[in-house]
Parts: sequence; C-alpha cells; structure tokens
Amino acid sequence: MLYAIIATDVANSLEKRLSARPAHVERLKVLQAEGRIVLAGPLPAIDSNDPGDAGFTGSLIVAEFASLADAQAWAKADPYVAAGVYADVVIKPFKQVLP
Repeated sequence: MLYAIIATDVANSLEKRLSARPAHVERLKVLQAEGRIVLAGPLPAIDSNDPGDAGFTGSLIVAEFASLADAQAWAKADPYVAAGVYADVVIKPFKQVLP
C-alpha cells in the first residue's frame, strides 16, 4: 500500500538539512530503485522552487510499504530525524487516484 509521509521541519532547519541531505537522498534512491517511490520532495518556505536562505518547512514522500508499521519504521530511521531536522512526522495511508 502507498503511504504519505508528511514531515514538518523545526525552525531554521536549513543548515541541518544540508548536512544530512546526502544520506537522506540515498535512502530515497533505494526506494526509487525498488520501484516503490511515487514522489518525494521538500516544501519550500516561500513560493519559489529555490527558496535560498528561507529554506524549507518540511517534506512530503509518497511511497509503497508493506504496512503502516513498516512505513513508520522507515521514516523513524531517516537521517533528517537523526539530525533534528523534523519537529514532527505524520504517516497516513494514501490512495493514488491520478495519474
């Protein structure tokens, strides 16, 4: 089943994000290689694809996992969690309708 992983950043997370980003992206690439990722990306703090110093307010990942517990375990092990980037992570089952 698909799950939406919706994470909210702590204030002023940009420096922490940048340091943990390579490890975070590597984990996403594994999901991609397994054909399990639908989409993933950060939520810019301003209305811009490149928010610069404004940074980001969180992340959204939609990916396939065997269960909610598996999605929770995967999200809990994210390098952004370990680096203190995320203040909160919510995981919900997701039903893709389009495309």
